[in-house]
Amino acid sequence: MANLKMFAVAGSAVLLSLDAAAAADLPLAPPPMPVPVVQEFSGWYLRGDIGFSNQQVKDITNVLDTAPGVASVDTIHKSFDSAPFFGLGIGYQFNDWLRADFTGEYRSSANFHGLQVVSDALGPAFTDEYSASKSEWLAMANLYADLGTWWCVTPFVGVGIGAANVRIANFVDTNTVTGGVAYAGDTDTWNFAWAVHAGLAYRVSPSFTVELAYRYLDLGDAASGDIMAYTGLNTVNNPENFDHITSHDIKLGVRWMLNPPEPLYAPPLMRKG
Repeated sequence: MANLKMFAVAGSAVLLSLDAAAAADLPLAPPPMPVPVVQEFSGWYLRGDIGFSNQQVKDITNVLDTAPGVASVDTIHKSFDSAPFFGLGIGYQFNDWLRADFTGEYRSSANFHGLQVVSDALGPAFTDEYSASKSEWLAMANLYADLGTWWCVTPFVGVGIGAANVRIANFVDTNTVTGGVAYAGDTDTWNFAWAVHAGLAYRVSPSFTVELAYRYLDLGDAASGDIMAYTGLNTVNNPENFDHITSHDIKLGVRWMLNPPEPLYAPPLMRKG
């Protein structure tokens, strides 16, 4: 019986040693993949924008609106057609939530249409129908706050200040009762301009971002040249004034980081045995 017990113990020891040797020969499990770490970054970027304007003017006035014999001038309509614009700029990303850029923009010609009714003491006397075109060169300094990123989408808001060169061209005034035509020369006016921005940015890659944005833009005042009769004669300096021009713009833009951030990785978690 004692010999039988000793034989059983010896057999168990041999089996245990064989199991340990087999376990030692098994390949080790691969280490877990490193986990990317969200990194705050800064650096210079280039940008480009295209968009369409939706422009308004608060009022159109002329010195002859208060001439002797004129009782009132009523504006029936005053509107601009939409027009495209194009811009380029350079900026700096200070951190994940603050950036600034400087932009230059050309806003192409938008046609203007206007109609006024001029009344004397007896009532409506005649009408004036206006046509013109307006374009701008715009330089802006902008500051933006990025409001956090979810699934690569970042909402943002911003403000901007700068200068606008507003050009009024091809101004024509047609008297729709008498058929008389007057015209004005082309003029350029430099104004202080300001803007507010809001939009969404989608980070396609660490270096490339696409934006869809709204901008309210204040361009200041503008005026045509001195309005002349079709004969070339005029007895008073009377440009047509465009008071307080604004625009609601929709923009599609892209940003390209010149030095995109390098991806960082967290070390894999070590498993305790």
